[in-house]
Amino acid sequence: MQKIVDGDDPEWSESQMEGEDEDELKSKLKKKFQCVSEGVPKAGSPTLLKEIFTELYITEGGSGEVNQEHEIIQIEPAFRRSDTAERAIRLEELFKAHPERPRPIRTVMTKGLAGIGKTLLTHKFTMDWAEDKAQQEVHFIFPLTFRELNVLRGRSFSLVGLVDHFFSGSKEAEICSFQNFLVLFILDGLDECRLPLDFLSTQSLTDVSESTSVEVLLINLIRGELLPSARLWITTRPAAANQIPPECVDIVTEVRGFLDPQKEEYLRRRATDEEQVSRIMSHIRTCGSLHIMCHIPLFCWITATVLEDALKSREERELPTTLTEIYSHYVVLQNKVKMVKFDGGAATDPHWSPQSREMMLSLGKLAFEQMQKGNLIFYESDLTECGMDLRAASVCSGVFTQVFREESSLYQDKVFTFIHLSLQEFLAALHVHQTFINSKVNLLEHQPQKKNSWMFAVQKPTLNYLHQRAVDKALRSPNGHLDLFLRFLLGLSLPTNQKLLQGLLTQIGSDSQTNQRTVKYITEKLNESLSAERSINLFHCLNELNDCALPEKIQQFMRSGRLPTKERSPAQWSALVFILLTSQEHLDVFDLKGFSTSEKGFLKLQTSVTFLCFFISLSSCDLSERSCAALSSVLSSQSSSLKHLDLSKNKLQDSGVELLCEGLKSPHCKLYFLSLSSCDLSERSCEVLSSVLSSQSSSLEDLYLSKNKLQDSGVELLCEGLKSPHCKLDTLRSVQTHIPLSFLWIRSRLCISSKCFYKMCIHTL
Repeated sequence: MQKIVDGDDPEWSESQMEGEDEDELKSKLKKKFQCVSEGVPKAGSPTLLKEIFTELYITEGGSGEVNQEHEIIQIEPAFRRSDTAERAIRLEELFKAHPERPRPIRTVMTKGLAGIGKTLLTHKFTMDWAEDKAQQEVHFIFPLTFRELNVLRGRSFSLVGLVDHFFSGSKEAEICSFQNFLVLFILDGLDECRLPLDFLSTQSLTDVSESTSVEVLLINLIRGELLPSARLWITTRPAAANQIPPECVDIVTEVRGFLDPQKEEYLRRRATDEEQVSRIMSHIRTCGSLHIMCHIPLFCWITATVLEDALKSREERELPTTLTEIYSHYVVLQNKVKMVKFDGGAATDPHWSPQSREMMLSLGKLAFEQMQKGNLIFYESDLTECGMDLRAASVCSGVFTQVFREESSLYQDKVFTFIHLSLQEFLAALHVHQTFINSKVNLLEHQPQKKNSWMFAVQKPTLNYLHQRAVDKALRSPNGHLDLFLRFLLGLSLPTNQKLLQGLLTQIGSDSQTNQRTVKYITEKLNESLSAERSINLFHCLNELNDCALPEKIQQFMRSGRLPTKERSPAQWSALVFILLTSQEHLDVFDLKGFSTSEKGFLKLQTSVTFLCFFISLSSCDLSERSCAALSSVLSSQSSSLKHLDLSKNKLQDSGVELLCEGLKSPHCKLYFLSLSSCDLSERSCEVLSSVLSSQSSSLEDLYLSKNKLQDSGVELLCEGLKSPHCKLDTLRSVQTHIPLSFLWIRSRLCISSKCFYKMCIHTL
């Protein structure tokens, strides 16, 4: 091992410590992290991490600033940040500097939604080091979670003592002079931190052997005043990222979850039945809401769990298609698991015992009250207030996790959390629905109506009244925190979902008039000037209510091949975006002229269609370089499926093509056909196109350049790219023919001389 002389640019010499200590730590970490229990720690069947781990899409970029949007909004493909460049990175590259950032990286912050796989990434990272597969320049990795650190609030440690507390034996092994080694600390789950991280007023600390509070240790470690030679990796949900000052973070990365190929890979890893995997993937692709949500690995696990169980059933029934159906099935399935494990019941018995029903309704109360407070983790006192005990929580294995640390019997603390925010919101909606049915009390109102009020004296409030107030409250939320809750609340009113939850929910029978009134109310709201996010969530709500009247109208226009291109209302634009997001039926080929003939129309739709379509025609749509910038970002994204792009008859000009070529040179670009006919191009465009053709990453095979004034000088430049061994271009096509450069009239179309035409033929044929 080697010794750090200078923390900024380490030079290493021989260390006094022997390699056995490093090997001992690696052995302990391998034992701790080699297995994973899917979905629920300590509850599911342990599986080897290497057998189930599926690569996640990680990008570099962004800031550590807070994102207040609801997390489900953040994963909608319609709102992917396609206007900003993103660099995909691999897990082993987290601390590797690249040409644009040559200085060493000390602190990495990784953001990601709940259930996106952040903790699993830290386990994989640690295992790769422990198995000598990566990060071998690091001598010691110490993975810690804020859940574990919360328990130590009020106690004093030195940095050496804190490490010894969690990794027993390090003190005896004399890892007390940290500055002699390259150490990496992993701090997982900043969003769960209950320590007061006051970076402004906390005193400075530089001595690793000096005792102080845990929060002071963390603050000085993150600021770089304590052990500046160490590396830090902090993971967090986006809403908590601003707890760390931006100047303390070198780079910010983001876990974006599964892309479509990774969803399929994940499903194949967890199942052996090829036919079952194909049916599940096909079903997910045809259900827009499920397809979107499955970008989150944990939701993918929930969905797969439900669909696998449904496919095993001998009953002939339709597979669940909405979020409410998925979560209703999931809750019923977990009740069956509980009955088999703890109550001696049969796996096919759908019965809810009084104890199970009381437990689930108590969970709903807990979920709602903690959602109102904005809490994602809770303690034993929170459970007690809702009428639950620890034994009831511990047997709720598929719904609840129990994470606690017990050390030398000196103390014990239990921390609770739902396995995902979406499940908490489902149970909260179930509680609000059930409370209203039983007592007519609307828990969403600050001051619920009293039973002796005029309203109750004349007429009891209906379920439609609850729905309307819930819609209003969700629309007033500045950050969309009630959007998913609203979908569940409305979905629970359907007879199909009530039948699924029979024995848990009070059955209210079929009341189509209530749902029709709710649908009418939502439709009226859609005609108001709402943001795109709010409008799309209301369409998801209509989907949960099995009413798609307005989207069906748009679908009819789509099937006719033409939509009226006059100015549309906000509701119509939102309906169109919703259809493009949730329908897989008409997205292989997309012609913008069927929807709009303006750049404004394209920019409204581009984040929807460019990520979902293979073939896009934007011919004669009055596009400019602004559209080229948006398309360039799409082409460079790993999420894009675009392979065929027609931009002909638009005044893109050379400046637009230059922007477009940035995306064309990306290794993620899959485009093989590009038409730039009649785009007002000159020799400047030939220069940048030539660099694309000579790029090893370019996949272009067919290129239209007719009716542009390229001139001889431009074609000379283009030929340099055609000569490259990396050029994959088969043909330069003209508007009238698909025959490769073999008709002389192409010459006049390109405005070039006979000499240049002959030279081009030589290089291409």
